Amino acid sequence: MLVSNWGAPAQTSPSTPDSAPGTLPDAPQAAAPTPSSTQPNDKDAVTLVNTPVHILKDQAAIWSSPVRVREHNFPVLIPLVLATALALTVDHQVMSSSKLQNASLNSEANTASNGLLGAFVIAPVAIYGIGRLHHDDHATETGILAGEAMVNSLVVDEVLKAATMRERPTLDNAEGKFFQTSVGLNSSFPSTHSIIAWSSATVIAEEYPGPLTQLTAYGLATGVSLTRVLAKQHFPSDVLVGSAVGWLVGRYVFHKRHRDE
Repeated sequence: MLVSNWGAPAQTSPSTPDSAPGTLPDAPQAAAPTPSSTQPNDKDAVTLVNTPVHILKDQAAIWSSPVRVREHNFPVLIPLVLATALALTVDHQVMSSSKLQNASLNSEANTASNGLLGAFVIAPVAIYGIGRLHHDDHATETGILAGEAMVNSLVVDEVLKAATMRERPTLDNAEGKFFQTSVGLNSSFPSTHSIIAWSSATVIAEEYPGPLTQLTAYGLATGVSLTRVLAKQHFPSDVLVGSAVGWLVGRYVFHKRHRDE
């Protein structure tokens, strides 16, 4: 589940498969838009009707991406792996900190994280609705792609939860043990809040790449991740991986589906 050339400018559209900034490693690229490709019945058009098929194609690309990892992916992949390893080593210490043993703080942080997540879920719906009302294709595309990214991220999240079966920080003295069958699908790894928030935020920030929009979107998404730790609902590594996966999926969906105006 990796994205090649992550650092490319958001406004740059792919010109060749090798230079596409938001695609999964070496994933086949869609042909450049032609007049006929903008028709509503085009299978590649960003519409609600086409979204289910797009999601199925996205999932195929996401889960097959590890076999397409290349050297140009390493500048992001290696730091992410190292950061995750570091976070795993400090998970127990962080969650055992006396500063987090505050029921009032935990409750307020949990409320804040739920509120922020709700905003990231509602925002694409609102943007899409405004786009339809004002015949703004850019806005409708933003709403659809943000929704597509969130669904893709949620599927990845559930599969990872089923595979890792990690205990929540509130269990077993915050040991965070993996592969505990008693956990079932309520695994702590990764953070669902983080993965959904970051996938939505990334599409919105890519569609509207102004500094204020990006600062707001990514800042609020960071707030979701931090409050999940403060609420003692997730370990630092849970939110780190959830945030990274959400960001990667969001960028992939945007660069795969976005059409220049």
